[in-house]
Amino acid sequence: MKHSTYNVLEAYKRNKLLQYRCSLTLLLSLGLFLGSSLLFTNHLQRLQAEHAVHSSSQNLTSKSENNRCRVDRGTEALPRGIISRTSDFELRPLLGTRNDQKRSKLSMNLLAMTAGIEQKDNVNKIVMKFMLNNFTVMIFHYDGVVDEWNKFEWSSRAIHVSAVSQTKWWFAKRFLHPDIVSEYEYIFLWDEDLEVDNFDPGRYISIVKEEVLEISQPALDPKSYLHHPITIRNSTVKLHRRIVQHMDAGFECREDSEGPPCTGWVEMMAPVFSRASWHCVWHLIQNDLVHGWGMDYLLGYCAQGDRTKNVGVVDSEYVFHPGKVLLGGVGASKVRYVQRILSHWSKVSDFRRPVSLGKLFLLIWDGHNQWNCRELPKHQIKLQVQPLQISNGWTQEVW
Repeated sequence: MKHSTYNVLEAYKRNKLLQYRCSLTLLLSLGLFLGSSLLFTNHLQRLQAEHAVHSSSQNLTSKSENNRCRVDRGTEALPRGIISRTSDFELRPLLGTRNDQKRSKLSMNLLAMTAGIEQKDNVNKIVMKFMLNNFTVMIFHYDGVVDEWNKFEWSSRAIHVSAVSQTKWWFAKRFLHPDIVSEYEYIFLWDEDLEVDNFDPGRYISIVKEEVLEISQPALDPKSYLHHPITIRNSTVKLHRRIVQHMDAGFECREDSEGPPCTGWVEMMAPVFSRASWHCVWHLIQNDLVHGWGMDYLLGYCAQGDRTKNVGVVDSEYVFHPGKVLLGGVGASKVRYVQRILSHWSKVSDFRRPVSLGKLFLLIWDGHNQWNCRELPKHQIKLQVQPLQISNGWTQEVW
């Protein structure tokens, strides 16, 4: 009897212990489950918050091209935030700070021009006008002479680059990369022989901004040495974007003309480019481009839209072009070169013939992604206009 009672008690105790252990296990499991749920919820909320911040940051950066987040080639090993993608031509002191540092920061426009020492007096007049309007000035010396410019007060504040017998397009391709000049609103890429008695850079920029001209030039005084009628000053208007005129060889610029040299066109001696248009033009300049002849007909591709509206000639601010023979002027070597072109004419199939003021321009495709344009006296050549096929998917009007 005692043994039977003992067995019942032992079974009862084991059952109670088992129930206790099961309850404890259940409580521990429930606690672990609730804790894991809270941790997972907090982690999920943190991930959602980080994703929202990241998405917001992406939206903000996508709205600003200048702040766009990207990895530049060669910067992969640098810490985030240390990269400087742009530069400028502002001079920096070796020690201390500049007294005119506040003024220097206001330089928002750039004048870059080729110059030889024989034109020093005229270049001095040009630079003085531009520096009074707080331009950064860059001089390309094609004759190798630099030290003789030190007599001018502004010389120490200008950037001097020297390479013998190179044109401004050679210099521009190598020293005016868009990332370098992106701090400047407008880039003036001028020849050295322009007289600026009737030109004010400040007023010119005001007009260009008001009229939203991405590519422009000052008009030429009618007494200038002229190549194209569209550049001639019209004293009755502030600016013009087209001409309506009957020209040589039956060619005519009409109201509905949509291409150069009737509209959307500037000459290469004194072009002015906005920051955005220069970013395009720099890529348009071929590495072996010399004189730039013919490139004026292609600038319209860089007009940031409709070239008939965004390209123009400013009449109220005009210059005088004396037509002096400078670097690469007409000489015996050029005549011989023209004769070689004519002797090989039978091998050339693609050309066009824009006519202006009694002169012919021959645009020749050399088969190596390069257009070469040469000005020919009318009596030296008789051509029939043929259809022009331009590679790289470009099409251009035939004149």
